[in-house]
Amino acid sequence: MASILTLTMNPALDVSTSVDKVVSKHKLRCSGVRFDPGGGGVNVARVIERLGGKATALYAVGGPLGEVYQGLLEAELDGATRIAIEGNTRQSLNVSETSTGEEYRFVLEGPQWREKEWRGALDLIEERLSDGAYVVVSGSLPQGVPDDFPARVARLAKQAEARCVVDASGAALEAALEEGVFLIKPNRRELSDLTGSDLDTREEQEATLQKIVDDGGSEVVALSLGGDGALFASVDDAFHIAAPEVEARSAVGAGDSFVAALVLRLADGKPLEDAARYAVAAGAAALLSEGTEMCRAEDVERLYEELRP
Repeated sequence: MASILTLTMNPALDVSTSVDKVVSKHKLRCSGVRFDPGGGGVNVARVIERLGGKATALYAVGGPLGEVYQGLLEAELDGATRIAIEGNTRQSLNVSETSTGEEYRFVLEGPQWREKEWRGALDLIEERLSDGAYVVVSGSLPQGVPDDFPARVARLAKQAEARCVVDASGAALEAALEEGVFLIKPNRRELSDLTGSDLDTREEQEATLQKIVDDGGSEVVALSLGGDGALFASVDDAFHIAAPEVEARSAVGAGDSFVAALVLRLADGKPLEDAARYAVAAGAAALLSEGTEMCRAEDVERLYEELRP
């Protein structure tokens, strides 16, 4: 299996809890508090480990919250490497309203990076890249880090003959496509913002994905469509995978689980269509977990079997 490296520039200490009803100006008594080391690339690495694979996670943390984050992550994930920064790691709060089933997510502002810090991160990434490896750049960029940071990682990946996977949005995604990457995983809103089109029909979606591939922006495009599954395009094929029906408890981590399963299967040499089914199964499995908990391997395998032809 090809090696997998994940990068999380703006991780968050995820706090999840529940309350009967969210009411303004009242002191709300919460229950069932859970703490998780969150952030796109870290979540991808955590899911890969849960699914029996191996990934090295590079993650940037600092300050007192960074120490807490590091302790939680090292207790769960082997092979994680800390990128030390001066700023304090951010937090996110996920609140489930038990009386209605609604979910509220509050994401706090991240730290300010200095130029020498993000350039040092690029140096570390370059050291860890190897021929044939997959490097997954996932999640938001912190303040002070240039929008073209994922594009810079993609450039390093090309030089090392590695494959760069980008799960980003806005200017960061646009810059990555201009550089050219191996795979991107936007959702419909992110792709719509990028193209300026609503992408309401399957025909519009397919045409947009194929144009990205044909223009050399990305060799593979995986467009996640929530309950409608996902649409995939590559130089060889384009196809749709329907999502299995599940009773959703939380949407947290669905996209990261999708990316983790997709990359894991591709790194193991599986065909894109098989990897796509596994990814859709993992994304759906994440909906079955409470709060900020990631998908469970047994749920992924069960749903994957349902999707097999």
